[in-house]
Amino acid sequence: MRRVTKNDDSEVKKSNLGYIEGNSNNNLKISKILYKEQKGFCIYTEEYLGRADARDIEHFDPTLKGTPKDSYSNWFLVKHQWNKEKSSKWEDYQPVLHPTANDFDQRIVYDSGDYRVAEIDDEEATNLIKLLKLDDIILADERKKYIQRKAKELSIYGVSPKEFFKILIEDDIKQISYLRAIDQEFKIDIWNMIPEIE
Repeated sequence: MRRVTKNDDSEVKKSNLGYIEGNSNNNLKISKILYKEQKGFCIYTEEYLGRADARDIEHFDPTLKGTPKDSYSNWFLVKHQWNKEKSSKWEDYQPVLHPTANDFDQRIVYDSGDYRVAEIDDEEATNLIKLLKLDDIILADERKKYIQRKAKELSIYGVSPKEFFKILIEDDIKQISYLRAIDQEFKIDIWNMIPEIE
């Protein structure tokens, strides 16, 4: 997971959209905007949200849901499974680091396929890792295997990492996963290589 940057000029803010429980028409508008802003990726797993993937508007702080304080800065588009697994654990992992914190990438470190805290006594970062299961063994294993496969493919193609991932993006964006891992392992800025969704 990488730090999430929220857009000050978001269409959600410009249109003054608020999440309304049970109003699928309204909430679909928010979902589409978040999908576009996140370039189609789940912010927790960093996997592409394909047409068949169940996805949710995640209220990062669920205690704000349905209150006047619930707003754009609390909403992220995520895979349904990760939202479901997080939903009942919020109170157990407080205080928690917010995904938009300016120092997020310095406090939660990518380390050869795993995520860990930079400082062992950083309670907020530790709690976020546990809350979102960023240390999930199965997901970490998938991330490591993905990186190994792409490194192998890259050596076969014999091009630079930037050129290789550009080809993958142009061919089929669903071939891209684990954005922070790609950044760290291949020393490229994959986020800025991914085109904006129209």
